[in-house]
Amino acid sequence: MGTFFIQSFGCRTSQAEGAALAAGLVKRGFRPAPRSQAELVILNTCTVTASADEDARQSLRQVQRENPQARIVVTGCYAQRAPEELAAFPGVAWVVGNSHKPQISELLACPAPERALIQVGDPNIQTDLWWAAADGYAEDRTRPNLKIQDGCSQRCSFCLVPQVRGRSRSAPAEWVVEQVESLTSRYREVVLSGINLGRWGRDLTPRVRLADLLQRLLEETALERLRLSSIEPLDVADPLLELLAGSPRLARHLHVPLQSGSDAVLRRMRRHYRARHYAERIRKARQSMPEAALGADVMVGFPGETEAEFEETRCFVEGLPLTYLHVFTYSARPGTPAAAAPGQVPMPVRKERNRVLRELGAKKNLEFRQSMLGRRLSVVTLGRPGTALSDNYIKVELARSREPNRLVEVEIGALTPGGLREKDPPATSPCGSRATSTW
Repeated sequence: MGTFFIQSFGCRTSQAEGAALAAGLVKRGFRPAPRSQAELVILNTCTVTASADEDARQSLRQVQRENPQARIVVTGCYAQRAPEELAAFPGVAWVVGNSHKPQISELLACPAPERALIQVGDPNIQTDLWWAAADGYAEDRTRPNLKIQDGCSQRCSFCLVPQVRGRSRSAPAEWVVEQVESLTSRYREVVLSGINLGRWGRDLTPRVRLADLLQRLLEETALERLRLSSIEPLDVADPLLELLAGSPRLARHLHVPLQSGSDAVLRRMRRHYRARHYAERIRKARQSMPEAALGADVMVGFPGETEAEFEETRCFVEGLPLTYLHVFTYSARPGTPAAAAPGQVPMPVRKERNRVLRELGAKKNLEFRQSMLGRRLSVVTLGRPGTALSDNYIKVELARSREPNRLVEVEIGALTPGGLREKDPPATSPCGSRATSTW
């Protein structure tokens, strides 16, 4: 059938969809190839920020330069939002929104159109087709992302996701259990992902919660480790924390978006919690899981953010037991209420606030990693030789080679610039026993 290359941008859900697309193409006889040589190049885009849009446009230009004969398919959230804009790029054969993404492998059986063909519809229908399509994963992954939820029914004033992904929808529990069990023979760790993962099950009949699904997965599958992607603050409920703290098969890791530590900013963002709610959940997570990774997304430069409101956020973050930060500079997205709001913060001010919080995040992460020295951690070995990821989300350099895709325990001996290093094994004598000295 031909060769293909897929590049996915953005969140874990996008990565999961890209892997499923690859599996579908392989089943139809396509073969993976480098981007510069592939007959078909699929760009699976993100549009959460202006820089995400620019990344996609830059990749389009690069494909045209290095592989001008390739047929290009642009899909994902940017394609759903602005299909005509992308169709105008040279070399683009199809622009396929999230609404039609599961049908891409079927579409490619058709002759290439003379002009870019746009297929974009209601994004709410996408997931209903996608659950059945997502039955395979790229073989080079050691930690596959399993998408179990899509869309978002919240209406944050800065966010395009509801427009390009539709309302919140959940994969059926039975399907999730089957998928996880099918992955158990190939992988040691699976990451459950979704656009708003904590809302999983709220739209099902009968209504269930994410903690109920995790309990089923622990009881009905043999998977060695399960990790959660991002969970909204109000979904970090006590039953979920109790499961995470009580089962060694669940990674000690919570990523909980904060966005701002100022209640006034949270109100303008139309977030449904306040700083005190967030702090209570994070502190309870730390109390129940002393060694857990606790991460947060924080946005700086939201319209109207004063110096005092930013300082509220900085002090709030400083006082929380977080172990890492993802800091984002506010980016106006077309059609969102925030884009037209007064008080747009000058870009130099946004960048300076970003720097301040990144430095704070680096300080907190260093302190967390230092606290792991001398401890034993459970890690999953990665595809890159000599690397692993701990259950509490720290990159670990291995002191000796191990096969990828294995769960092992390592003793931590040193820090690296961004992670940890396993303690070197004891020296041995030429005869194979431990070296000793006699005085």
